[in-house]
Amino acid sequence: MLVALPLVGAAGLMAPAFAGRVPRGYGLAVSGATMALAVAVLAAFDYSAPERMQFETDLSWIPGLNLRFHLGLDGISLPLVVLTALLSFLCFGYLAGRPSGPSQDATRLGVLRPRALVFTLLVLEFGMLGTFVALDLLLFFVFFEVVLIPMYFVIAIWGGTHRRAAAIKFILYTLLGSAVLLLGLLLIWSQTGTLDMVALAKSHPMSRSVQIIAFVAIGIGLAVKTPMWPLHTWLPDAHTEAPTVGSVLLAGVLLKMGTYGFARIAIPILPEGAEAVAPWLGAFAVIGIVYGSLACLAQNDLKRMIAYSSVGHMGFVLLGFATLTPVGINAALFGNVAHGLITGLLFFIAGAIKERYGTADMTRLGGGMLTRLPYVGSLLTFACIASLGLPGLAGFWGEMLALQGAFQPATALPRPLFLTFMTIGGLGAVLTAAYFLLMLSRITHGHPGEPTTTPPGPPVDTAEGIPDLTEPVAAATESTGDSAIPAPGTDRGLIAHGSDEAEGPAVPVGGGDEFAASAGGMHRAEESGVPVGPQAMVDPGAAVEMPRVEESAVPVGGGDRSEGSSVRVRGTDRTEESVVLVRGDDVVEVISGGGGQPGPGSKLADVMPSELAAWVPLVALTVFFGLWPSALLALTDPAVQSLLGAP
Repeated sequence: MLVALPLVGAAGLMAPAFAGRVPRGYGLAVSGATMALAVAVLAAFDYSAPERMQFETDLSWIPGLNLRFHLGLDGISLPLVVLTALLSFLCFGYLAGRPSGPSQDATRLGVLRPRALVFTLLVLEFGMLGTFVALDLLLFFVFFEVVLIPMYFVIAIWGGTHRRAAAIKFILYTLLGSAVLLLGLLLIWSQTGTLDMVALAKSHPMSRSVQIIAFVAIGIGLAVKTPMWPLHTWLPDAHTEAPTVGSVLLAGVLLKMGTYGFARIAIPILPEGAEAVAPWLGAFAVIGIVYGSLACLAQNDLKRMIAYSSVGHMGFVLLGFATLTPVGINAALFGNVAHGLITGLLFFIAGAIKERYGTADMTRLGGGMLTRLPYVGSLLTFACIASLGLPGLAGFWGEMLALQGAFQPATALPRPLFLTFMTIGGLGAVLTAAYFLLMLSRITHGHPGEPTTTPPGPPVDTAEGIPDLTEPVAAATESTGDSAIPAPGTDRGLIAHGSDEAEGPAVPVGGGDEFAASAGGMHRAEESGVPVGPQAMVDPGAAVEMPRVEESAVPVGGGDRSEGSSVRVRGTDRTEESVVLVRGDDVVEVISGGGGQPGPGSKLADVMPSELAAWVPLVALTVFFGLWPSALLALTDPAVQSLLGAP
């Protein structure tokens, strides 16, 4: 029932009753029912025997191939099942609380194919839950693949400017990794005649050489999803372009599917292969820890920085697995859950910041977020402190126990090598603190509204906030007409010289930015008034006549370029932005008011109720598992001891 409910909910959207518009709370209701079932499983679980498979479903699937539909969970999979149900429910709650107006980035999720979005997320939840409860290798592979197509569409349809390239990169990497994974699973089947994980974990009839080959193949497939350096390059692009809910589920759940495969398949079924490959796995893990941290120090985009931080954090998880000890594997499983909670929270907050400021570029965000948005800034600070591993919060235990496992690895492994890994991992932990604290110093402290880099432009009259337009700024060609753009709340205008040439003129805009027309430029926009900014006498979504405006993309100050035929215009007395979309020949539509870098006098909304409802559970669980790690370790440790064959 737990696995089937999201799929049934997705199938229900195919009914004719939903042909027009999906109810706003439909996805929230289905994911809420799934969350309720997960809580029921959590309550009914037998905690006296977490190493035993419970709630099993074992049915004949394909009799001719002796394949069975075998599901169940133990102390290893139960935390991940509950985490998946929780994050999915919080994502639907976050979407249900989005404003209906077209003025925010997240509005794409509310107005662009809402039924398709709910359908896609429910199928994604079905695949994620199935992966963590499958006890047949081929069934595991099927669920493992089911999540790829929905996530591809989440990125490609509802993502950012470069969403399609990021989605294609994501699908190519993961499908190629899955092909190698399938080869490893088929090798096990050919050698043992069974795909039952429980039976394979109890007996190991394969030779050492076969186990090594199978472990390498399966490990590569799982490492792509984890992601492990150097197979991680799809992750930053996917996270940067994915919408907020896509980034949360990608970091909080999808990455855990790869590491879960090491705990459920690779290590218990192929122990001799694990011993042979573990030093290499540890080496790639610590390289990923240091590389991810150094890459974070070089990032300007907030979401991209968090994405690279995941490479480092998952390196600690892989290092724990590489030790092949109960301490190390428990550290990896704990780190899985902690990373899902903390990084899910980080992406929720990063999405909220991007909606409010219109950008995730830290050089354009400026400082003073704790002054301007005290609750958002405080929650961002909490999430960063938790992610860098402060004692007393959940992020600490996974990293500390992984380093402890490397200090005393399994007896078959070279201890001096793992001591080196421990030292490098400790350096990575220091670098983790460095990039998070640097990021906080750049955007949460300082004076509000002060960017770290000021875009070039003409001097601004600070008394009135309107640039001095006594002299034209520049014109690449001879002027053929003027167009007056009134500043918000004023009767003064900005003079834009029209041009028939491709280069176009430079147009000064309030706040010190300079917009230069791109190829195609403005074609004789004669004496045309276009209201700008949310203070103008134009409602969002209203159309304004503008004679003979050719469709063109105008570069925005700071280096960004609008997509398609969008034109981003910055107000003068308040440095808020409006996005103007040219449609056809004569219509300009204001589709966004707000975003961009706020000026000292502007106000931004702090935490909204839907955001608070999505963030508070993650904050509470991060504190809970940080103060009482035994609540989670009591589940995982007996199961890990059983998988390793320890008494």
